[in-house]
Amino acid sequence: MQVRNKVFAVTGGGSGIGQALVLELLSRGARVAATDIRQEGLDETAAAANAGDRLVTMIADVSDRDAINALPSQVLDAFGPVDGYVNNAGIIQPFVKLKDLDYEVIQRVINVNLYGTIHMAQAFVPYLLDRPEAHICNLASMGAFLPVPGQTIYGASKAGVKLLTEGLYAELLESNIGVSVVMPGAVATNITANSGVEMPGDVDPEESSFPTTSPEDAAKTIVDGIESDKLHIYVGKDAKLMNAASRVSPRRATHLITKQMKDLLQ
Repeated sequence: MQVRNKVFAVTGGGSGIGQALVLELLSRGARVAATDIRQEGLDETAAAANAGDRLVTMIADVSDRDAINALPSQVLDAFGPVDGYVNNAGIIQPFVKLKDLDYEVIQRVINVNLYGTIHMAQAFVPYLLDRPEAHICNLASMGAFLPVPGQTIYGASKAGVKLLTEGLYAELLESNIGVSVVMPGAVATNITANSGVEMPGDVDPEESSFPTTSPEDAAKTIVDGIESDKLHIYVGKDAKLMNAASRVSPRRATHLITKQMKDLLQ
């Protein structure tokens, strides 16, 4: 589906990949409703976009089912019928082992990452089925297919997003709705701070040996994937490489990522 002249909702649109997605969709001629839990971030997105009446911003928490149920009609009031959404909003967990993770943190990660994805699908699919063509795009993670030590609950939530999106794809095969799931590798965003997570004291994220993808390049890859109607969209050389490695030898890939990431465990 070409995004030009289409109406899209983007969650987590106030920073990082979400902000870059808003700007990329606008640059290709879409109209965008950007949501976030922070007005400050939405204001920054609006200033960067300078898109006039082709962009509206809305405060919305994807973990709040009532707020998300109200979102499609709010988008309709602003632009008319919605043609698609990109569910980008997500958070990581502190870099600790599962046995040391507070239960409230576990609930928050699952509520935002997995239940947020469910809320968006249940709210929007009935509207999208009425469009000539439409598209759903959910952001999972490289952690959806490769376990990362210290991010076990995050990975489990994103694995749920991956399979949930694949289930939607299967259910909607004979419909007008295309479906994509995105597996980003390391992207240079502020997700750590936005998740309320501190990096371990002896780890400097600026000196990471992992290659990172810019949010702008990630957004371009994602929108290219939407327009090409791809089911799986891999962002970054690391995601593509580790996907191949985990298919060939899941155990060896797990040992490799554990060795590379062990310094992040507090």
